[in-house]
Amino acid sequence: MAAEKGLETLIEVVRQSAEAYIRGDIDAYLDLIHHSDDYTLMSPLGGEVVRGFDSSPEALQSTRELFRAGEASVDIEQCYHSGDLTVLVAVERQHGEVGVLPAQDWSLRVTLVFRRTPSGWDLVHRHADPLVHPIGFGQLSELARGAVG
Repeated sequence: MAAEKGLETLIEVVRQSAEAYIRGDIDAYLDLIHHSDDYTLMSPLGGEVVRGFDSSPEALQSTRELFRAGEASVDIEQCYHSGDLTVLVAVERQHGEVGVLPAQDWSLRVTLVFRRTPSGWDLVHRHADPLVHPIGFGQLSELARGAVG
């Protein structure tokens, strides 16, 4: 029962952190989510795996400026928990203003891996992609070749 309560709390933290991030409130996000020293990110923008979380003042200010307003909810599709590891498979349903673009859907499919530490849960891995809405094989081929954008 205590394990279930801990997972419910973790899921609520994930929900609150998604809401904070889309609003550009990186300080609230970082109050909620602790990134492990060996954190990895597979960004929804693609590219190489990012190692470590950049908490430099410049990176934090860039996030504040990029994500300007919005709202989010998180649908947990599946939860896997074993020992000190928890994996959440989710859809972050987000709508907001990002960069110079008007308010729009920014929903992401995400996989989050957390490791329990003496101080709580550390996020060790995040994989996110924007493929919430199905695409065709032709579009997938373009993405795989890097021919888009």
